[in-house]
Order: sequence, then structure tokens, then C-alpha cells
Amino acid sequence: MGIKVLIADDHQLIRQGLCSMLEKEKDIRVVAQAGNGREAVRLVDKLNPDVVILDINMPDLNGIDAAKLISNQHGDVKIIALSIHSSRRFVIGMLKAGAMAYLVKQCAYEELANAIRTVADNKSYLSPQIHNVVVSDYAANLSKDEDSFSSVLTLREREVFQLVVEGVKSKDIADRLFVSVKTVSSHRRQIMKKLNIKSVADLTRLAISEGMISADY
Repeated sequence: MGIKVLIADDHQLIRQGLCSMLEKEKDIRVVAQAGNGREAVRLVDKLNPDVVILDINMPDLNGIDAAKLISNQHGDVKIIALSIHSSRRFVIGMLKAGAMAYLVKQCAYEELANAIRTVADNKSYLSPQIHNVVVSDYAANLSKDEDSFSSVLTLREREVFQLVVEGVKSKDIADRLFVSVKTVSSHRRQIMKKLNIKSVADLTRLAISEGMISADY
């Protein structure tokens, strides 16, 4: 069936252009288009797509608020922000709302198709143009104590942390670390709690800022 994608943008020409381009990909299928954020939320409820591409500036309900609603109601649906904006306010706003990828509209078409496949594989994707914005934001909010991150998590938790953000499934993590899946799940909960983070996407961004993984993840 391929990756089911919903496109939300208030410009019809952009929606149609994206749809036409994505139709060329054998593993990607556009199931619906929305002209505003509220319509996007309604269509997600109805169609349960794998990936939603959201513009930020849309009438009725903007992309950031739409992303929050979709994330809260459909945790398995992956969100890609596609916007003309690359400023910190919009980038961080969308990522905090639940987006797993952020691309600027000037990006090459191949980058969007790659981002769709990346988030569908439960990994984050950041356009090179906004990567520094994300890293700078996390760096500004990290403790000045260079050892603080290491001191918060145990060595085993750091092992699990890195495997999680690299997209390794819980069963495979358990096999690698010779523990049970239940133990891995327990470690994941503790990591989230200790770092005050609620999503794998946020864990990934923190891992990037810490230099644990590259931005390709």
C-alpha cells in the first residue's frame, strides 16, 4: 500500500504540485489534501494516514496548533513541517508541537520524499537550513555543567537512549543488551522521566545537540 500521506497547505497550487511529485514515488501514496489545519485534523481522524505534511501559516487552525492536536490524538501519525519560515520561533514551535521533521519550502523535492521515508521509519529529519536553529536552542537550555547529562542517566540508560534515537526497536535493544523487553520499556520510561521529555523526536533532538548521533537521524 505504501506510506499514506496527507498534505495540508492553504495554497492549492502547492498542494497539487506536491501531490503530483509524490505520485511518482512507488512507496508513497497521497490519500488526502487539506486547505487548513482544522480540516487536516478532521481528515487525520477519518483516514489515519502514516505521515502528515503541515504548513505553518494556515487559516482556521495554524500548523503548530494542528500538530499539537494530531500528536495528542494520534501518537502514531508522523508530522512533517513544510514552511517558508526558518526562524527559531516557528522551527522550535513545530518541533515542540510534535513534528518529527522540519523542511523549508525551498528544499529539493528529493529531500521531501526522503523526509517522508525517514519519519515513517520513526526517525527525525532536519533540513540543513534549520539544523543550527535546533542545536542552538537545545545548547542554550542545557546545564552549564558539562557532566550534568551524564550524571542524570545511568550507563545502561545511556545505552538504551542511543539505541532508541537510532531507531532500534525495543525487542532488538533487548537482544543486544541481553535483557527483557520489559526491562527496556522500564529504561525508556525512566529516561523520559529523568530528562523531562515526552517523545522520541525530542530525545533525538537532544541526542543531536549532545553529539550522540548525526543530524541524519
